[in-house]
Amino acid sequence: MSEANDPRYPIGRRVKVENPSPAQVNEWLQDLDELPRKLSAAVAGLNESRLDTPYREGGWTVRQVVHHIADSHANAAIRIRLALTEDNPNIKTYIEAKWAELEDARHAPIAASLDLIEALHARMVILLRSLSAAERERPMTHPEHGRMRIVDLMGLYAWHGRHHTAHITELRKRKSW
Repeated sequence: MSEANDPRYPIGRRVKVENPSPAQVNEWLQDLDELPRKLSAAVAGLNESRLDTPYREGGWTVRQVVHHIADSHANAAIRIRLALTEDNPNIKTYIEAKWAELEDARHAPIAASLDLIEALHARMVILLRSLSAAERERPMTHPEHGRMRIVDLMGLYAWHGRHHTAHITELRKRKSW
């Protein structure tokens, strides 16, 4: 299967931008700001059966994807705050596949995670827009990926939100929902 048709990467793999331009940073901020609305639109009208449909064979269900975005972006918000208030903090990883198998990720209504994402992104975008270019360079250390900056997280999570929202919208297209 070519990557262009690979349902794991409906918008392509993330390409890290080492030195993003101000325009690129603004695009990421726009993506982060729009995620709650776009994700809510992607899941609008889906019944329980459709929420429990995997977005691809062997993949998470739509419900798990929504809860994963909430979990992942909550971790991002904490990482950003740590980098702003500590000197090069070591950030904690988590095993996202195991989190996706927890009871709430498999069965909880998605409204709680949609509300969390909306509130989280409202605060995150206010904070990120307030940062100077120097503050966006503040580092943190990831145990697997090494040194990262706040601006790296901005690009990562802007892509991450678009990536998972596309899992849902592409599933809807394939299923004609």
